[in-house]
Amino acid sequence: MELQYITDRKGHKHAVQLPIKDWEQIQKDLDELERLRNKKLFLTELAEAVEEIKLVKEGKIQARNAEELLNEL
Repeated sequence: MELQYITDRKGHKHAVQLPIKDWEQIQKDLDELERLRNKKLFLTELAEAVEEIKLVKEGKIQARNAEELLNEL
């Protein structure tokens, strides 16, 4: 990645410039990371729901009514 830094007179970096192709790749990578993060969150919540159903079936907890479930969404 070819970066160019924009500095002040004292040499302090204030900005960076990079080729548009590199920027576009970064954007793609960030989109993919967000997609994977959302997928992981979904799978985690699904696993929690399955565990809750298991506990309900075993009689360890009481099932929630539809209103409680919808409020959680």
